[in-house]
Amino acid sequence: MADKTEERPPNSIRAFINNVDNYTTKNIAKVLDSCVVGASLVDFGEAVEEEEEDRLQDEQPKIKDATFQIVGTVSSQTEEKCSFISEEYSHLKREELFHHLMKCDVIIYDINVTQHADQIAEAQWAVSALHKEMDTFSGHKMFILVSTVMTWAMSKPADKDDPEIPFTDEHYRKRKAHPNFHDHIELEKLVVKLGKTKSSLFSTYVVASGLQYGMGEYMFHLFFKTSWVGEVSEVPIFGDGSNIIPTIHINDLAGIIQNVIDHKPKSQYVVAVDDSKNTMEDIIKAITLVLGPGKTQNVSKEEIYLIRELTQTNIDSLLVNLRIEALYLKENFNIQWVSEYGMVENIEQITEEYKQTRGLLPLRICILGPPAVGKSTIAERICKHYKLHHIKLKETITETLDNLESCIQTEDMENDEGEAQEFLDTLKENMNENEGRLDDQYVIRIMRDKLRTKPCMNQGFVLDGFPKTYELAKQLFTGDEEPEDLQSKHEKKIIPEFVFSVDATDDFLKKRVLNLPETVVEGTYYTPEQFPSHLARFRERNVEDQTVLNFFEDLEIHAEHLEITSNDDNEYLLVTEKICKKVGKPKNYRPISEEVEEEERRQAEQQLKKQAAQRAEAERREEEEAQQRDQRWGEWNQNLEEVRRQEHDLLESQSGPFRNYLMRDVMPTLTQGLIECCTIRPDDPIDFLAEYLLKNNPEA
Repeated sequence: MADKTEERPPNSIRAFINNVDNYTTKNIAKVLDSCVVGASLVDFGEAVEEEEEDRLQDEQPKIKDATFQIVGTVSSQTEEKCSFISEEYSHLKREELFHHLMKCDVIIYDINVTQHADQIAEAQWAVSALHKEMDTFSGHKMFILVSTVMTWAMSKPADKDDPEIPFTDEHYRKRKAHPNFHDHIELEKLVVKLGKTKSSLFSTYVVASGLQYGMGEYMFHLFFKTSWVGEVSEVPIFGDGSNIIPTIHINDLAGIIQNVIDHKPKSQYVVAVDDSKNTMEDIIKAITLVLGPGKTQNVSKEEIYLIRELTQTNIDSLLVNLRIEALYLKENFNIQWVSEYGMVENIEQITEEYKQTRGLLPLRICILGPPAVGKSTIAERICKHYKLHHIKLKETITETLDNLESCIQTEDMENDEGEAQEFLDTLKENMNENEGRLDDQYVIRIMRDKLRTKPCMNQGFVLDGFPKTYELAKQLFTGDEEPEDLQSKHEKKIIPEFVFSVDATDDFLKKRVLNLPETVVEGTYYTPEQFPSHLARFRERNVEDQTVLNFFEDLEIHAEHLEITSNDDNEYLLVTEKICKKVGKPKNYRPISEEVEEEERRQAEQQLKKQAAQRAEAERREEEEAQQRDQRWGEWNQNLEEVRRQEHDLLESQSGPFRNYLMRDVMPTLTQGLIECCTIRPDDPIDFLAEYLLKNNPEA
């Protein structure tokens, strides 16, 4: 358990929130921590006047003595702690958890679709246990269940004759849940029931939340991510997209909970949705128009089940078709709406929140330098590291011409087809007049349009060797305005944040060009005849008073100077590392936990396969070695047996004459001597036998 207990401020309300590190609960906790208890009871206009008077009377910072003190459980223990959480608990037994609940004035349990299933059972236990012990409360306690409008998903129309009339809070007794949300509605009924006994001691409320959005997204994250990444030309809409999705901004949901705490309303059931009737098609089109390619495609509803990032509850919620209106909160609560009229109406603000919360900030980099210094090599590595778009002048012009022709042929631009044809004809005519080159005005228009595309605005870009002059830089980034007078927010979004000037000596560059392969030199100005003059023009442009680097200096963007002294790849690796150190960590999309887990699982599987292959190879080698040992042992035994046989044959052949000699010459005499010895029985039979053999030896 992680704890940073503080002495409880006077008049503060201690609020418990379950799984306070999740999307919904974290944002609710953050908003409540910034609120003053009872603030929603004051009209906003009056509150502003009072705050102004207080500021004028006393400019000293005040200590908030009527705030919310947030405590709660966490679903995963991390080193990073939220500043707005006073105490965090993890892995508590129910006895320990109940002890903490008893010390709180407000208990908030979130069981909407972003929560774990076990939280429903825990919330049921918590409200029942508190209700059982309410006679021992030292003061009034409040239990707020944050549920979901999916408990209304299968409700029959409020008016049979007019099914488009929306439901309101008053119809909550007739609501019918989606089949996968029966546990939610049963808990809602229990919470309402337990709050009817002694509301002066223990009051209970159910807040039925619409699908939440804002502050980084959760339910609609798939469409934001798909649009932002830009890997598909058309963002999918599952089904016909005509289903109406009740929604609520996460901060507005927190404001509604604040109002419930402050107002202690008579109604125990409050619907929390914004004042929009947006369909799935409306929402997805709005997202992709602001953040993505601007095009959508209707696909079969069944394809949503193939999306790995979506759980079953996510899918059920996105496919809901429900007209519901938050009538009670409109008439009784004082809410400072963040997004009262829904996502589509406030999509610019929502997408900005999404990018800021998830750290999706574009990186804009410009790499300048003389020809053949290696700008493109460095730019490619930077783009790969940061997942940026590599912008080169020649390729961009070719891409623009191809896109114009494609749009005209497919009639993709509809009303703009005539304008596209006219622009294409103008570009071709200008190129014919200038031997394949374009005038600066057309180059600037093409490059500015490229930098304003959604991919470049979302992820960022690396400008490779462009602009080449002060005047081109001024026209591209500021138009007719002076750099110091630049005010256009839109133009600021295409001005590079980082500028790197890569340089090398002329001798080094000329030697490098001479050593380039013919396949690289062909069709370029890197020939021995053209390159020196091209390099000379670059040097002349950069000794003038107004250079590209001067332009960026006027905007207070100070260039980083880097020197290339070797053709060795390690030299460019070192330069790339210096640039990365200067730019900092990537601000691009980081993989979600599921993707990280999948990558870790894939690597683990590869490691297991590698280990299994190594074990199989080791076993194979051991088996081969055993077979070889057995074979060698058999051969050795066979050879040994042959040697023994040969030795035996040799001994047999050599011992024949000796046996014959013994049998013919020795054995008869020896036999006769033994007979004589047995007859005479001498004292020393050995000496007797020896003397006998000597006397009777035939050879002797």
